[in-house]
Amino acid sequence: MSFWFRWVGAAFAVWFSLAAGGCTPSGQDSQSEEKEPHFVLGKSRVNAMDYDGAIEAFEQSLEADPHSAAAHFELGWLYDEKRADPAAAIFHYREYLKLDPNADNADVIKQRIYRCKQQLAADVLPLPSTPAAQQQLEKLSEQNRQLQDEVNKWRAYYASQSAAATRTNPPPETDDASAPAPAPAPQLSAAPAPTLTPDKIDRSEHSARSPARATANTGRVHTVAAGETAMAICRRAGVKLNALQAANPGVNLTRLRAGQVLNLPAP
Repeated sequence: MSFWFRWVGAAFAVWFSLAAGGCTPSGQDSQSEEKEPHFVLGKSRVNAMDYDGAIEAFEQSLEADPHSAAAHFELGWLYDEKRADPAAAIFHYREYLKLDPNADNADVIKQRIYRCKQQLAADVLPLPSTPAAQQQLEKLSEQNRQLQDEVNKWRAYYASQSAAATRTNPPPETDDASAPAPAPAPQLSAAPAPTLTPDKIDRSEHSARSPARATANTGRVHTVAAGETAMAICRRAGVKLNALQAANPGVNLTRLRAGQVLNLPAP
């Protein structure tokens, strides 16, 4: 009888030491983990391609059973293949191997962990800094700065040219708002009266004998500048438009040409 009590006491001591060390079997194998309601829901959502919903269900399965290796595996696979979150995938893969180190697919999981590490490194690690790469970067930065300086210089040049052109060539004045605005042109003063020659004296005497033209032709002429209008010429010469038309019969004053010579009537 004393032997029996000693044997029972030894068995109880072994069981107690295992329980205290945390090695007591959980009572759930892989099949029981996969029967957990949230795990079953997660699998159905994976089949329906509702991956966000599946992740939520497997997370709830882990809350119900934190030692569910199957739930960690499913989460690792989802974060690896469906959501491109290598950090989360590495965490769940590692937890899966901790809970089931002798899993048949342990080698495959280790390869997946290595691949996720490479992807994570490519996403977060900076490019290697070597002397050659640094020199090339500095050279490109200097070239970019020089190009920007050139662009700024050209912008300033064109801005100054545009301002100078605006001061030199103000928009011409027109009496008709519907008429198209002519191109801006430098303001030119009236050309000086030409020197009289015998031929011109003869024509002047002939004009004096003709009453109709004697009132129009006074010997003053004006060379039309580019973009200059008849109204502008009249204002500058101090004459009226009808008088200018009378002094230049046959001339269309609305379509003047640069270089065209007009007779100016008396003011």
